[in-house]
Amino acid sequence: QVQLVESGGGLVQPGGSLKLSCAASGSIFSMYAMGWYRQAPGKQREWVAKITSGDSTNYKDSVKGRFTISRDNAKNMLYLQMNSLKPEDTAVYYCNKDGVIKWNWGQGTQVTVSS
Repeated sequence: QVQLVESGGGLVQPGGSLKLSCAASGSIFSMYAMGWYRQAPGKQREWVAKITSGDSTNYKDSVKGRFTISRDNAKNMLYLQMNSLKPEDTAVYYCNKDGVIKWNWGQGTQVTVSS
């Protein structure tokens, strides 16, 4: 079972930027498409972005042009560069593999966008 540890969240003003990181244990990380997900207070967790093992990417419409997902398979790392942040981006952000079957969720990293 892969373990996932997210980091890089924080408090940022609207229009600001953050870069999230996700460290994955194990050697199978590179085999899978990976995604970033987020859960805002009182809402269900939602998909944000996806990157395949071949580095193809997809984004939720509301983050297109602002967020960039990337990965470093040699380091078992997944990243999410978030620019032009908006208050509605406030949530706990998680990483996990793409698809119906997930690995155990990590603790997530809190992103708060507020003035």
